[in-house]
Amino acid sequence: MEIEYCFRSDRGKVRSSNEDSCVADAKNLVFLVADGMGGHVAGEVASQMAALAVDEVMSSGASEGNAEALLQLAVTAANRRVYEAQMLKPEYRGMGSTLTVVTFRQGRYYLAQVGDSRAYLLRNGDLIQLTRDHSLVWPLFERGIITKDEISRHPQKNLITRSVGTHPEVEADLRSGEVIPGDLFLLCSDGLTDILSDREIRQILATESQSIINLCDQLIDEANLRGSPDNVTVVLIRITTD
Repeated sequence: MEIEYCFRSDRGKVRSSNEDSCVADAKNLVFLVADGMGGHVAGEVASQMAALAVDEVMSSGASEGNAEALLQLAVTAANRRVYEAQMLKPEYRGMGSTLTVVTFRQGRYYLAQVGDSRAYLLRNGDLIQLTRDHSLVWPLFERGIITKDEISRHPQKNLITRSVGTHPEVEADLRSGEVIPGDLFLLCSDGLTDILSDREIRQILATESQSIINLCDQLIDEANLRGSPDNVTVVLIRITTD
């Protein structure tokens, strides 16, 4: 399987620092977005710790067959590292991070999710959200009480129910599926999805004449044009051949 990819992380138009982290490890086919929380410095530390821990575990077991088990080990390692750090240093107390990770093995994708960063798949012009937000607001959408577009405007939108490093243990949602040439995967922090709707994201990604780098830039630039009150991180991976 061959891929092309790009990534970009921007602090946005309001924040003075960037608490997002991302990994694009093409050698081991590991890609992730982590959105830190806990205030200035602590959020940056949490997302960086989580991203590094996942990449280390996934890289060390890149040739192993059970990708889902490896993903769970990686999330567990990330959670332990962030949790222990925040317990040791008072200035890190309460810090944590979202974590959205995708890897590829033998024609399939494997995904792990904690928090409200998201993974999407654009296939044949259709945009599919592969992850479920771990937030207080997401169940309201699932029950039909609010629309998906209303999630980003809800006053409790930022209250997430699951994160890496805030508790001794964390459970990741795991998902897998087949990939086909032309599939385009998007990993992103909520700095993007709070600004752009799924319809708007699809319109940008479905522009076939654009390079993957231009698509990445368009997503970030459009969010910034609208004021970007949060950090914005995008990772794109396109499957080019089987």
